[in-house]
Amino acid sequence: MAHPPVLIALPDLPRFPRPSSGGEYTWEPVDPGFDWDELVVSWNVKHAERASVKFEARVVRPEGPTAWYTMGIWTLDGPRTSIQGQKDDGGQVLTDTLRIAKPGGKLELRAYMQTLDGAQKPRLSLVALSFSQAGFESDEAPDQRAWGKTIEVFQRSQMSYPGGDVLCSPTTVSMLLRHWADELKRPELDRDVPEVERGAIDDGDPKTGSWPFSMAYAGSLDPLTAYVSRFSSISDLEHWIAAGIPVACSVDYTLLQGKTGPKAGHLVLLIGFTADGDPVFNDPGWSIQVRQAYKRADFDKAWASSRRTVYLVYPRGTPIPPEPGAWLQGG
Repeated sequence: MAHPPVLIALPDLPRFPRPSSGGEYTWEPVDPGFDWDELVVSWNVKHAERASVKFEARVVRPEGPTAWYTMGIWTLDGPRTSIQGQKDDGGQVLTDTLRIAKPGGKLELRAYMQTLDGAQKPRLSLVALSFSQAGFESDEAPDQRAWGKTIEVFQRSQMSYPGGDVLCSPTTVSMLLRHWADELKRPELDRDVPEVERGAIDDGDPKTGSWPFSMAYAGSLDPLTAYVSRFSSISDLEHWIAAGIPVACSVDYTLLQGKTGPKAGHLVLLIGFTADGDPVFNDPGWSIQVRQAYKRADFDKAWASSRRTVYLVYPRGTPIPPEPGAWLQGG
């Protein structure tokens, strides 16, 4: 039987080195406790200007480790890149996701950190590992506390900006930032789509949909925590809506609209549910009426295509769902 996704936040976060120097740090291998086959790494760096970090991962087993795979080279204000073409007998990196050939094993992660002159004491505030296994399906009952509830979130359309066809991720992140700017009365947290786009673009795969880069950008803003996770079911989303927190979901846009055809990756912002349990979104793919409700069954199929991947963005200390799930506990 397949295992639900697991999220693990790494302890003992290292300090960035002094300016004009670099440092390497390797964590003890992490055992997620099941035969996982995909990994997504997230990180947050505060005071991130003039700093950079590279993450590498490998799988450790009794018969020996795999090669090291680069999970991303990131800066806030300079070139950031995934490394394309990483594939061998041990696994492959699909832009931001490590897919291993043989399921299971411990995960070893290392970071190369650099601080440039003029940096203002960058601080690594989060490193999170999202493990998942193909084929998991949950039988958890719906959380009907979320039915009939909608969170008011400012609406933005990706089609309002140059190159809008590929701006679903930065537009969704922009709406999340605007939401928390409004909730916290912190207008400086509101970032329009072009600024988010510049902060998340991947030079290795010139797109703006990199999951970790998007969350690293959002998580660079204080007091926000931002990371990628994978949920077990719509019930998990209902827990978050019941708690009053919108969640970004990665979907197949073709399936979301109840159509058949080629897969079309898309990001939408879940803001609630109808009284009958259908999900309600701020869907940036619409030019005028951004708020859209989709059929629950269509959404479940569309979301499952990404293994139910989500962006979780919220201020530090926010009361998050107390139910167990693939998210950081304790806010």
